[in-house]
Amino acid sequence: MSAVLDWRIAGVLLGLLVTVAVALQGPIGVSTAYVTTDALAVNAVAPRAFEQLTYLEKVGAKVSPEWIAVVGIALGAALAAGLTRTRTRASIPAHWRERFGGKAALRFGAAFAGGFLVLFGARLAGGCTSGHIISGMSQLAISGLVFAAAVFAAGIPTALTLYRSRR
Repeated sequence: MSAVLDWRIAGVLLGLLVTVAVALQGPIGVSTAYVTTDALAVNAVAPRAFEQLTYLEKVGAKVSPEWIAVVGIALGAALAAGLTRTRTRASIPAHWRERFGGKAALRFGAAFAGGFLVLFGARLAGGCTSGHIISGMSQLAISGLVFAAAVFAAGIPTALTLYRSRR
């Protein structure tokens, strides 16, 4: 049995979640959690090196609400996929299969590489989509509005290029 949440309901729920999160914690964002993981690891293995890495020291080597959110995102995604049975190990979208073939390793490798580039870009930009778009736009921050426009301006042509017909 597969259940899909209507996008309108999901949007309202996301808006309510952001409102509660910002009220309880302040603006949310998750890309810093990955740097926090680096900081935790470096501090545990080489504390002297950690003290010399100003960026890691600035972020801090402590578990934060954002770090817990990243764990929750992964666990929630796994739980949702399991409950709805919409994800299987060899699941490859039809558009991908038509364009690039049916090799799962290529699909997952491309997804990992894309995720890495997005995360690298997020840290380079000082925040990710959850921080800039979800939190930023909900607060009408100029940086959030500009970032959202840039994401769509780059994402739409990229998707059209990657998934164009092979005719």
